[in-house]
Order: sequence, then structure tokens, then C-alpha cells
Amino acid sequence: IAERWIGIEWLMDLYADTDVPLLKISEEDFEVLESDQLLIQSMLASRYVKQFVEQVNDWQTKLSAVSDVYSILQEIQRTWSYLEPLFIRSEEVKRELPEDAKRFKGIDGNVRRELARAWEMRNVRDACNQEGLLKRLEAIESQLEICKKSLADFLDGRRRQFPRYYFTSEADLLDILSNGSTPSKVLKHTSKVYLATKTLILSQDTTPSGRPYAEKFVAEVGVEELAFEPRVPLEGKVEIYMQTVLDAMKVTLFEHLKRSLARYPTLKRTEWLMHQTDGRPTDASQIMLLTLAINYVNEVEHSFSKMGSNPHALSEYNKKQVEQLNDLIRLTQSQLSKANRTRVMVAITMDAHARDIVEKMVREGVSDVSSFQWQSQLKHKFRVSPPHASSQGKDRHLRGPAGQRAEVAICDAILPYDYEYLGNGPRLVITPLTDRIYVTATQALNLKMGCAPAGPAGTGKTETTKDLASALAKCCYVFNCSPEMDYQGLGNIFKGLASSGSWGCFDEFNRLIPEVLSVCSVQFKAVCDGVRAEAARIVIEGDEISLDPTCGAFITMNPGYLGRSELPEGLKALFRPITVMVPDLVLICENMLMAEGFVQAKLLASKFYGLYSLLRELLSKQMHYDWGLRAVK
Repeated sequence: IAERWIGIEWLMDLYADTDVPLLKISEEDFEVLESDQLLIQSMLASRYVKQFVEQVNDWQTKLSAVSDVYSILQEIQRTWSYLEPLFIRSEEVKRELPEDAKRFKGIDGNVRRELARAWEMRNVRDACNQEGLLKRLEAIESQLEICKKSLADFLDGRRRQFPRYYFTSEADLLDILSNGSTPSKVLKHTSKVYLATKTLILSQDTTPSGRPYAEKFVAEVGVEELAFEPRVPLEGKVEIYMQTVLDAMKVTLFEHLKRSLARYPTLKRTEWLMHQTDGRPTDASQIMLLTLAINYVNEVEHSFSKMGSNPHALSEYNKKQVEQLNDLIRLTQSQLSKANRTRVMVAITMDAHARDIVEKMVREGVSDVSSFQWQSQLKHKFRVSPPHASSQGKDRHLRGPAGQRAEVAICDAILPYDYEYLGNGPRLVITPLTDRIYVTATQALNLKMGCAPAGPAGTGKTETTKDLASALAKCCYVFNCSPEMDYQGLGNIFKGLASSGSWGCFDEFNRLIPEVLSVCSVQFKAVCDGVRAEAARIVIEGDEISLDPTCGAFITMNPGYLGRSELPEGLKALFRPITVMVPDLVLICENMLMAEGFVQAKLLASKFYGLYSLLRELLSKQMHYDWGLRAVK
């Protein structure tokens, strides 16, 4: 043993651009340490140990010192290398936490000294058995913990001021806070804070305090660029001007909506859709969709009101819809830019669904606006809200001249349109299954509950949730749950969702371990109770946070797979379940074909579906043959 330990020396990596050695021992040497400790233990248990008992005890002390010092040293190195760039190099942290920065400076000197001394000695046994070393290291570790706790409290304070920081990693958040006074350095994190925005375009001129203005925002999803109305001065702390930018995006989209609604009746539909100002589309893509949806609902309800005098009013409107749809399909056959083609394809998706709904109502002889077939549809409206509508007090500045707001009505749920910027991306094809999920999810939100779609993989549970969020212009975060997630991480997610009013979609929720699930029921119940009581603030994990009642949580589960937990009864009671089965492939295929410019899409889609079903059944069963919808594309 003595000979072996003469040859065991430290290995070293230099810490980021410095001469500070970060020490470690090789895997083989660590195994030697463990086996030698066991060997010494067995020697002590032997009855022949009397002659060597002093040597054996000495080695037991030395090896346990090596083991203790090495484990505490690893922990210190890990914490120190995480905190050093923040407390030594970040001006923001020094300014906000002067006491802790001063404390850390002292710790920093001690850590560097101990590491340098150990590296000089080279031999692991000698270095770890220095007089009083363990005590010194334990003191350093407790001091580092104090600094780490102060930093965590500081970050929590920033997160409470701008809740979307709950969804950025600590490293990104510290980078944002450190560079907050130079907005151009923060731009690379834009898409982590505003999900559909790639970056902001800053002005050349500056405010009186020398900061730039944000003039435009550029889409991360699809191709689109919108100008702020008016442009936003990036003044003050970073968490304050990021909130200002978020509010300014919503105001800009609301201004687009007012203009778009006013212009719609004055132009032909295709001209209105392709209308341009200064070579760019006049309306933001999502506002174009919202205006189309609002006008479609108005026209259907107007047709219902005419049915007293003209029983065929609805079927006449259906014929008009078919013409409008054909106009759009003809538009896709012309030369369009990538951005415009996406806009037209999404408009076709929405129009095809509207056509199918009206066709079905005509077929079933529906003649009343209050019938369930019409009430169960997602209806966008721009009007003064009825008294039972939810979140009446939200965004009072985003109202029309007579107090109208954009909202979505479905059955007895009326939810506000949230004006979260969505970019210019594709939308899901809406099928009867999608409609059923929409009804369940919106009723769950109306009952102040979560929603739990369950079903096999690939049936569109997560995508439908994201698409409903797009229809309501909500910010929707998707979290892939894994057994490694702990209750504190989950608590932070719920704090972020509750205070930012975002939606969270927890994928494969039943992969979380039972202990975490039981704490989760307490956390989510606090949110649900707060929303029901219309509270302004709630407490989660001992922290008081502000509450935005339009937040929502969705959990998707694949039942019956290995490694899945059963949800506790208390948690099940907070979520409204819905089973999701096979998507309607013929309808989706028809829509894809129409969007590419095929007028006879219905006939083609059924042929495609027949062909692909046969291919799937008759040809090779190998995994790389995909006869699903991806193959159509």
C-alpha cells in the first residue's frame, strides 16, 4: 500500500484562461483508494493485526483523509468555477450584491492558494494530509454556500419582476443581467424570452441617456418583420425594458387588428389578403387570420339571422365560401414569396374548416345560432364582452373605441385573445377530433382546471394544445418530463406560468416519479385556487408571486408504457381528462393538397388515403417505410 501511494499524483486541468489548477485523480486511482480502504478495514478485523496495529491505524486515518478531502475539494471546485465568473467578472452582480462580492473575493484567494499548494505537492496522500486542511476546506465550502444562496435569491427577485426569466437557464439569465445596459449584447437571447421572435432591430439614434430604440421585431417562426408602434426606448434595467418590449408587441398587433378590420369590407378578399405597404404585407400574419376568423363568425351569424325570411341563407353562404376557397387555391398557383405563400396556405386551412362546418350545419338542418353544432366551434369575436366572460380586467388598454375586445367564445367559455406574437408559421389542420379537444380544453380553463389529453404517441396531443394556444395567441411552453425532474424545478415552472399568464404543456407527465407528482398536486392546486378566488397574489413553495388568471397547464400522457407512474388521485382531480385517438388522415391530406394548389383535393385525398393504407398493409413492415402523412409531403 505504501509503495502504491508514493506513485499516485494529481491530474490537472487549467481553469478558463488562468493558471489556476483544477485537481482530480484518475478513475483507476479512485478505484485503488476504495479497494485499499476495504483492505485496511479487513486488516483491522484480523486477529493477527496486533504487531502492525499502529501502521494500520495510521493508514486508515490517511486514506479516510484522502477520501474526505477529495470529495469536498470536488464540490468546492464545482461551486467556485460556477460562481467565479459572476462575482469577479460580472459588474451587475458586484453592483447588486456588494457584500457577497466582497466575501467571494476573500474566498477566491483562499481557493486559489489551496489548489496551488496541493498541485505543488503533487502527491495525493501528502497533499490531502496537510495539517488543518479539512477544516479550512469546510470553512470555504460553507462560505461558498452563502454566496450561492445570495445569488439564487438575487435571480429569484429578477424572475419575479419579469416572470419569463423562470424559463431561461441560470447561465443565460446571468448573461442577460450582466449585459443589460448594452441592449445589443442581449439580442442573442431574444428568442428564449419571446418565443416567436428571432431578434429586435435597434435604431442608430439613441435616447437622451444613450440607449437605442427598438424599431422592429423579426419572426423566429417563418418570414416576417413588423415595426413597433411607436418604437420602444430601451431605458432602465433589462427586466423592465424587456417587459416594455412585450407590452409594445401586443399594442402593435392590436393597432394592426383595428386597421385590418376597418379595411376588410372595402376590398376584394384576395386583394385585402395580399395588400402591401412599402413592399411589405400590411397586416401581421396572425392578425390577418384573426380578421378572417372574426368576419367568418359575423357572416355565419348574419346568415342565421336572415333564415327567418330566407330559409336557404346558410346554404347560399356556403356556396360563397367555396368560391372564396377556390380564389385562394388559385392564388397559390401564382408566383408568391415564401412569406406570402405561408399566409395563403394558413388561410386555406382555416377556410376549409369553416366550409366543412357550414356544410355540416346545412346538411343537418341547423337554423339557430344557439344550436350546439355552432356553439361548440371556436368563434373569434371583436365585441363588448358579455358579463360572464372571463378575465374582464385584463389588458384594458387593448380595447376598441366602444370598449370592444378580441375574444374567443366556445360553448359557455369566453376567453380573451392575448396578442402574443406568433410569427408567420403553419397551423394545424382542424379535424372533428381537434374540435373535440378544443371544447374539452377550453371548458377546463373556464372551470379553472388543467386539461389532460391521453392517448398513443403521434396522435397530436401536444400539437393540438400548441395550436389552441396559437388560436388564443397565448405563449405556450412545452416541457419534456423525465424522472430526473425534482419538485423545486417543477415549482419554478409553476411560478413562471402563474405569474406570466403563459400555458405549460407537460409532455409524458407520468414519467415523473410519484414523490414529485404528489408535491406537484399541492403546487398546481395553489394556482387553481388562486384563479378561482380571483386573487392577485399566491404562494408557491413559500414564495409569494403575482398571479395572471389566464395561465393554464396541460399534461399529455402515453398510458401503459414501461416506467410510467400512476397519477395520485388529488392530482387527477385538478385535470380534466380527454382520450385522443387516430387523427382524421383524409381531411388532413385534403387540406395539404389544397394548400399546394389542387382544386379537386377532396377526391385526390381519398385516393391518396386508399393508396397509402394499402401500401402500409401490403408492403414491407421495416421501420424506415413511412406511409403516414409525412410521405405525402
